[in-house]
Amino acid sequence: MDLRSDFPFWLLDKGLIHSYPSLLKDISTDVVIMGAGISGALAAWHLCDAGFKTVIVDKRHVGMGSTAASTALLQYEIDTPLSELITKCGEYDAVSSYLLCLKAIEDLEKICGDWPEVSFTRRPSLQYASYKKDVPLLKKEYELRKQYGIAVQWLDHTAIKNKFGFEKDDAILSRDAAEVKAYGLTHALLHHCRQKGLEVYDHTTISNFKENKRNVELITDQGKKIKARKLVIACGYESARYIPQKVQTLQSTYAIISEPYTTNHHWYHNALIWETARPYLYLRTTEDNRILVGGKDDDFSDPIRRDKALPAKAKALERAFNKLFPSIHFRTDFKWAGSFASTKDGLPYIGCLPGKPHTYFALGLGGNGITFSLIAGQIIANLISGKQDNNARLFGFDR
Repeated sequence: MDLRSDFPFWLLDKGLIHSYPSLLKDISTDVVIMGAGISGALAAWHLCDAGFKTVIVDKRHVGMGSTAASTALLQYEIDTPLSELITKCGEYDAVSSYLLCLKAIEDLEKICGDWPEVSFTRRPSLQYASYKKDVPLLKKEYELRKQYGIAVQWLDHTAIKNKFGFEKDDAILSRDAAEVKAYGLTHALLHHCRQKGLEVYDHTTISNFKENKRNVELITDQGKKIKARKLVIACGYESARYIPQKVQTLQSTYAIISEPYTTNHHWYHNALIWETARPYLYLRTTEDNRILVGGKDDDFSDPIRRDKALPAKAKALERAFNKLFPSIHFRTDFKWAGSFASTKDGLPYIGCLPGKPHTYFALGLGGNGITFSLIAGQIIANLISGKQDNNARLFGFDR
């Protein structure tokens, strides 16, 4: 699957950080992970930490799929608003999902530690009402989040103007959000996991696998065998081929990034910014004083059509930014597009399919892909360790 256009900024920024050999022999292990993007890397981190002998394989180089195109906004807000999620899955489960995403940001911060290459940075997050008609529902969101202990602040028109410099009726300012370099984080995770025995294989395509009574056996396109007690499928949007029912809808999304500015302060604490409209516009800054703008999603995933639309989408994103911040001159330095998947309730799919107890899925789908992947790594490591994880049912295939 063609997951992204050529030359996303993060790949050009750091290049090929590290490459690994392909698998040239038969091997055995406790756990094998298919997919060496951010989801697979976070699963590997938790499995290695739990003491499992782990192997990770990818048909590409590490992080070269969707991870290289990720804009990596770390937010607790799920694409489905809390009030709407409550109607879909009940109040307890909806709130639990939001609070797990909130905790995931803290957990990611602990993992990243002092790794300068990942540029983990705490930020506040602003969600503004795109239109006046959106204000009542946004106010309801604010009240619900506040009720469950999430640190939020209501901003009216004057407060938004004073803090951010643009004109909108109302907004929620959240204390807890962050940004990170997903591509750099993926490589950092695997580098540190190798010190715990992780084996990494690039350019290793799994052509077939079967689940036996006690284990899983995988065959590569070169005819090499991998025997493992457990299999974790973390192939992102490409994982759908291994799932009998439809769990995702694919779209195309677009992003642009500016030339670097001379100032490192653009608006209030360089907060992440997004809106209530769907599809939503979102903004963040970078460590080298650029501004990233994303959105303008399309309801198709054809890569030729997607890449052809990119120039016009880049101009549309520029116009949207200039309308919001007319005093900030935005000149696009890089632009890219990628595939994006959504689910019926905005939640990920984590765990096993019925009748397949040795195969686990770590599908961090949606706008919270990285925080969902962190949660998936935690849950799967617990389940393979034989521990009960009460959060697993929130994201199961039978929900």
